[in-house]
Amino acid sequence: MKQTILVTGGTGFIGSHTTVELQNAGYKVVIVDNLSNSDAKVVDGIEKITGVRPAFEQVDCCDFAAMDRVFSKYPDISGIIHFAASKAVGESVEKPLLYYRNNIVSLVNLLELMPKHDVKGIIFSSSCTVYGQPAPDNLPVTEDAPIKPAESPYGNTKQINEEIIRDDIHSGAPIKAILLRYFNPIGSHPTAIIGELPNGVPMNLIPYVTQTAMGIREQLKVFGNDYNTPDGTCIRDYIYVVDLAKAHVKAMERVLDTDSEALEVFNIGTGHGCSTKEIVETFEKVTGVKLNWTFAPRREGDIEKVWADPEKANKVLGWKAETSLEDTLMSAWRWQQKLREEGIQ
Repeated sequence: MKQTILVTGGTGFIGSHTTVELQNAGYKVVIVDNLSNSDAKVVDGIEKITGVRPAFEQVDCCDFAAMDRVFSKYPDISGIIHFAASKAVGESVEKPLLYYRNNIVSLVNLLELMPKHDVKGIIFSSSCTVYGQPAPDNLPVTEDAPIKPAESPYGNTKQINEEIIRDDIHSGAPIKAILLRYFNPIGSHPTAIIGELPNGVPMNLIPYVTQTAMGIREQLKVFGNDYNTPDGTCIRDYIYVVDLAKAHVKAMERVLDTDSEALEVFNIGTGHGCSTKEIVETFEKVTGVKLNWTFAPRREGDIEKVWADPEKANKVLGWKAETSLEDTLMSAWRWQQKLREEGIQ
């Protein structure tokens, strides 16, 4: 049995898939989640997939005393993967203080508690939002691309948290950290037992696509058709959530088991840009379902085009995105069908 890993936000979309991959790799997992944007039943799904039930504590990472008790209860925690954060760009503009409190205080608490409880490493869930709209000569984006002023309080919390970790390690904190800047996670587990389940109207493209295909949403709006891209719609690097989850396992192995630098940064993406229109057309092709969609005006704050150069992660972590867009979109559709069968949506 490998080490014990604390996964904050572990019942969420990326956290649950990462917990599955950690357990498949032999790690013990303790999940901490306040269930503000997820459901405790996800723990049942993780157990169904892996045959192992992760420990679960319903705790808010902003509660220092409660987190201290978690570390005392599980004294063998060696590493942390920190997903727990508020993550809706639009909401962060409306409620900036909520985002600064949730996203920054939670990290500071963990960093303060790590030396006290002899926790060696942390993987921080960062984002390509730190790059803003890269200049044309910075596409695809490498880890050395300039950090741009954030477009939202959400994006700003990612940048600030990266700086907090950097400053903490620079000060001599006895920990190691990897910042994973990932691009656009999509899809669901191939079993369709866990997947993306947004509360209310989806903020992300793929759940909106699948809900429109299912008839839950009347129409999909594609924001903007006059961008400087081949078909006029925005371009993103869409990565399969299971591939992304496996990158966290590789990163944790590196932090805990190798003589690596105290702080490292990796882009986690496919290396390929895909337009919104291509997503719609590919989804229709692989599922055979015609979508009711239309163009709408540009949305404020949307970046025109960004995709990763994942070469560093490929070489240093020994990780690569392997799943095709077609298979990824099909997994998202199977998940939506499963939700309908269960009467959830």
